[in-house]
Amino acid sequence: MPFVAFLQDNARWLAAGLLMFFCSSPGQTFFISLSAGDIRGEYGLSHGEFGSLYMAATLASALTLTRIGQMVDRHGTRRIVLAVVPMLALAAACMAVSWHVATLALSLYLLRLFGQGMMSHTAFTVMGRWFRARRGQAMSLTTLGMNAGEAVFPPLFVLLSASLGWRNVWWLTAGALILVALPVISALSAVERTPEPPGPLATRTTVRDWTRAEVLRDPLFYLTLLAMVPPAFIGNSIFFHQVHLVELRGWSLEVFASSFTLYAGLTIVFTLISGQLVDRMSGVALLPVYLLPLGFGCALLGTVEAPWICFVFMGLYGVSNGFSFTLFGTLWAELYGVRHAGSIRAVIMAILVFASALGPGVTGFLIDLGVDYPSQIVAMGVYCAAVSLLMVPVGRRLRARVRHDVGST
Repeated sequence: MPFVAFLQDNARWLAAGLLMFFCSSPGQTFFISLSAGDIRGEYGLSHGEFGSLYMAATLASALTLTRIGQMVDRHGTRRIVLAVVPMLALAAACMAVSWHVATLALSLYLLRLFGQGMMSHTAFTVMGRWFRARRGQAMSLTTLGMNAGEAVFPPLFVLLSASLGWRNVWWLTAGALILVALPVISALSAVERTPEPPGPLATRTTVRDWTRAEVLRDPLFYLTLLAMVPPAFIGNSIFFHQVHLVELRGWSLEVFASSFTLYAGLTIVFTLISGQLVDRMSGVALLPVYLLPLGFGCALLGTVEAPWICFVFMGLYGVSNGFSFTLFGTLWAELYGVRHAGSIRAVIMAILVFASALGPGVTGFLIDLGVDYPSQIVAMGVYCAAVSLLMVPVGRRLRARVRHDVGST
């Protein structure tokens, strides 16, 4: 099917997925961290204290996600949307009115659970279930919604908070979710899509369907996760402490916020490229290489003090992140099938959500201890290089097992 025809025939479901990813933004670290300076100032929190609070709230949301994430396998997409979007709006409203550290913690918990957690989890799961032969293309197109959020919200948030105050921006967010996002996404997702049969572009769609218990007993599952964690861990660490970084370097927050546009643009480009590559090659084949740009970017960000380096880093991160979005949406279906995708992905999402919280918490704690923050960023780059080397033998074992599974079905 030509690409244009694919878009026309599937516009409804692609738009639903794209908007779900876009509307997960209020629960993402890049969005929440835009209020970090104001929150720490109002509540008198240090970098480490706020990072620890954020980590605790995110860990609690990750543990909750392992329980409620299975609902995506049991209920229609529209029903899930009608539950998740209002809860995310409630979380934004809670942030707007929070008056104590306890209410701040509750707000963070709800934002992480229903934003980065359930909204993203639902989008990834239903897109993997709705599409089969062109799963890579569908995933790369719909995750552009998250990229669009990363491009639009940072400069918009900075602009609006300067004139309205940061709490009022959270009120606007809650209103937009209820008045715009909820009716539009629920209407688009009212009809479930029946996936097409495997075609020449399909990647490993006949692999057997693993149960969650089987996946959790698989050693290769945990080795593969080592390669999937860095974008969440590193990106959230740097985004969460962006105020500290710009103060340390003597940059302006507006300069760093403007680099999100480049990051989002390159993420979009390489999300589309990776969608084509996954459909033609496989997600496993990309595991040893996709982290290398991020690793190089960390090495540069940690050693170069000129303001332009934030644009170089964000560009390189965008390359890896584009691959990461597509891989997260396609790799697990490629390895473990789609029948139990919701329950399996709930565990994976919980692990990645925890990693995204562990980064800000650990780096904030180390900052409070006096550990040089740029050196921490360089260490993150070294990890990317090391795990890329590890993925060469791991990838060989995964491909051999997939071939065996496909041949025996």
